[in-house]
Amino acid sequence: MALLAGLRRHDPRLCLSAAETHALAPVVERWFTAGATPGEVVHALINNLPAAFLSRPAALLGHRLRTHLPAPRFRPPADSPAPEHGRPPIRTCAGCHEVAFRSTTRTHCTACRP
Repeated sequence: MALLAGLRRHDPRLCLSAAETHALAPVVERWFTAGATPGEVVHALINNLPAAFLSRPAALLGHRLRTHLPAPRFRPPADSPAPEHGRPPIRTCAGCHEVAFRSTTRTHCTACRP
C-alpha cells in the first residue's frame, strides 16, 4: 500500500517491510471505509512520534491505527437529492466556454452576456 510505504518520507524510521505493510493494509482500509482521507491517516501515524521506538515501527503504527480509528462519517444515501440551500452551482459560460461562475439563473459570463 503506497500510503504505508510513503511514511518513510516523513520519518526515515518508518521504513516498513513488505510483510509489515501487508499486515497493516487492512486496518488502513478500515480508516478509509470510515471516511478518513489519506492525509488524515498519515497525520494520525506521524504526529507526535516518540524520540525512540522500543520495538519495530509497525507495532507503534498498528497500535495507532487500531486505537484511533475514527467513527464513520455520515454519508447521505446516494439517491437522496442535493440540499437546496447553500451556494449556487459552478457552471461554465455557454458563450466562450472559458469562464466559470456560480449562478442558478445566468448561462453566460459578464463578457458574453447578450
